[in-house]
Amino acid sequence: MSEKELQEEEREALSSIYDGDDLFKEIDKSTYQYKYGENNTNKSFVLEIKWGELYPNELPVINMDTFYNKHIVTHVKQKVVETLSNEAEQYLGMSMTYSLFEFLREKFEELINEQPDEPEKMGIEKLCISETEQQQGTFKKERKEQLTKAQKRRQWNRMDAKGEKPRGWNWVDIVKHLSQTGSKDEQPIS
Repeated sequence: MSEKELQEEEREALSSIYDGDDLFKEIDKSTYQYKYGENNTNKSFVLEIKWGELYPNELPVINMDTFYNKHIVTHVKQKVVETLSNEAEQYLGMSMTYSLFEFLREKFEELINEQPDEPEKMGIEKLCISETEQQQGTFKKERKEQLTKAQKRRQWNRMDAKGEKPRGWNWVDIVKHLSQTGSKDEQPIS
């Protein structure tokens, strides 16, 4: 069988095995992700496996540098990638994505034990908006001047969206002007 046929066969197997599993995600025809650990904890991560042109006769690219893994410390990422790369070598020439996902599921606790539980232990400090918040523990917002609806309407009518007076604001309405200046009781001259 050619590499393309083996890849197509493995793609079908993965979609049938992980059908309905929210932790599994097919990014494209050659990239797959699986999520390990509990949601929204520091001990959870996403593993990405990307097949090359010659896969399964060459090792897939094992990636831990996804956005979701930003909280995982570097040496834990390296340890996971090294462990999976060593495991993948024994599967060369065979479909290995499912085997690697399952191998990592078994070794998850062992590999993640060096990951700190809390972000403070990783060197990330709490972000503060200002020094007063740091001292008081609260942040007070400055109050804007409150205008009534009538005040807002008058302000809006005087200005356009750019804060300028509209073109022609001081022009005289010619029809109105002529109607006021002409005599209303004009009689035809005979």
